[in-house]
Amino acid sequence: MALSTAQVNWAALQNGSDIRGVALDGVPDEAVNLTPDVVTILGKAFVTWLASQLEKPAAELTIAVGRDSRLSGPTLMQAVIEGMAALSSRVYDVGMASTPAMFMSTVLPDFSCDGAIMLTASHLPFNRNGLKFFTRQGGLGKGDITRILQLAEQAAFKDAAVPGAIETRDLISAYAAGLVQTIRQGVNHPEQFDQPLQGLKIVVDAGNGAGGFYASQVLEPLGADTHGSQFLDPDGTFPNHIPNPENEAAMASICQAVLANGADFGIIFDTDVDRGAAVDHQGQELNRNRLIALISAIVLQEHPGSTIVTDSITSDGLTQFIEGDLGGIHHRFKRGYKNVINEAIRLDESGQPSWLAIETSGHGAMKENYFLDDGAYLVSKLLVELAKARLAGKRLTDLMAALQEPQESREVRLKIQMPDFKSYGTEVIDQLQAFVATQPDWAMVPNNYEGVRVACQSPEENGWFLLRLSLHDPVLPLNIESNRSGGTAKIAERLRAFLAPLAGLNISELER
Repeated sequence: MALSTAQVNWAALQNGSDIRGVALDGVPDEAVNLTPDVVTILGKAFVTWLASQLEKPAAELTIAVGRDSRLSGPTLMQAVIEGMAALSSRVYDVGMASTPAMFMSTVLPDFSCDGAIMLTASHLPFNRNGLKFFTRQGGLGKGDITRILQLAEQAAFKDAAVPGAIETRDLISAYAAGLVQTIRQGVNHPEQFDQPLQGLKIVVDAGNGAGGFYASQVLEPLGADTHGSQFLDPDGTFPNHIPNPENEAAMASICQAVLANGADFGIIFDTDVDRGAAVDHQGQELNRNRLIALISAIVLQEHPGSTIVTDSITSDGLTQFIEGDLGGIHHRFKRGYKNVINEAIRLDESGQPSWLAIETSGHGAMKENYFLDDGAYLVSKLLVELAKARLAGKRLTDLMAALQEPQESREVRLKIQMPDFKSYGTEVIDQLQAFVATQPDWAMVPNNYEGVRVACQSPEENGWFLLRLSLHDPVLPLNIESNRSGGTAKIAERLRAFLAPLAGLNISELER
């Protein structure tokens, strides 16, 4: 059952720097709150906000709108287009697109939009949808989203006498053509410049999201053999697996496809293609710390000494690789892809060159590409190196051969059972710092921006753990890594002595 616009809790639609809600019935106890009427109002609110920001009349704005493969996409897209056109703005309907392509609509010469909206809820279930907003400066921040929702709630809009023009435009082809040129120029093949991927078999798994274009509009023009690619057709029921490179079943599926087809490389995207991961010719995942290591090696070849900004849960082996082997600087920051990207921008603007911001989830943004978290661009950088390595008689993964990976790693989520979960979680973290001070061979890791990170230095533990407070949920995520077999269990057992007496925590997941 859908809520009317008068019943909508507008502030509850905010999810950090995005808007997200329930768009379809079908899941018990999840009332539809992202209706066409709501989205029409959000379109008007964005036009109003953008006109104010740019100090331009709404009638002089051009805004692009695209969507991923979600079932609610076409209806909601039509609604947001009508809302913006009603205030006299010109709207480009670009149909199926990726989130990074929507940003590129603001900078590509043939589009030059003032703003853009992508309808997506990333890898969330089929009944969800959402809106991501862009200007030429990049994705909107939390404060911008709050203001747009305030304008929506006030709903003080006056429709224009003459609505703005609505035009159908092919954005994804223009965006894909840019990636093709990036790879051609990056490889600079001495004999087959136009088709530098000829002779390479590359399989793509789009998870039935919006990324199927990469096989037909990027890889094939470059000469790659894409036979064996899977789930390229958009299908908002996501019948094969969740389109998410962090999902075990999704990664197992692309690994198996690489092996079954004897491919040189595998690529997997999330629903809206702002994240990607890869698989080598042996069916080994290039994901999380390994993906960060690989793209860091590429960036540090091009920009020696650069700072690499990651989220807080990356491994000690990655730090050793970036700093000891590659000569870069590893700067761990708070989780949340916007946090990581904004920190890289801040460092870079302060005079500390930072060419890469990447989270373990696969959100990777590069300075050379507008600090845009773009899974297709990140993968394209890997393909350039894959082709160059082949020319030199080497393997792409030779670049990360020195990476020391942990023997064991574990993540558990400790549920907070107190009404004010944020203050209780903060209190637990404060108490943990005092407990760590009493433990021999445990030491707080300096320059930590989130929670408590502890180096566990005894020979049988030889690892670290990080306890932090979730951004949105009543949960304390705990990450443990060890370079010893059985080490994570040893660290967990010592932590249990601290955690067990805390009545407000459910630590059953730790005890499994």
